[in-house]
Amino acid sequence: MIEIFWGDPITLTRTPDGHRIKITTIEQAQYWLRRKWPVADTARQQALGRLDAAAECMCSVGSARHAFLSAAETAGFKTQAQERPRRVS
Repeated sequence: MIEIFWGDPITLTRTPDGHRIKITTIEQAQYWLRRKWPVADTARQQALGRLDAAAECMCSVGSARHAFLSAAETAGFKTQAQERPRRVS
């Protein structure tokens, strides 16, 4: 099986224990959503649908990433971008 690269890795932090998860491929995102996701909600189902479609070249990888990040947010994960302090000019 060929793993599908989907751009820069996404690092999720599970709170409150601070455990970090690094997602680098569509297959890893699918595995986490199917087997280890803490909630079964609409955002999770939508993300799985987008990831499956992207794996079959039926939608863009960008839309699959966006759906995955939305599901992560509703599940209580923080993304790497959310953890970085913002620079004030």
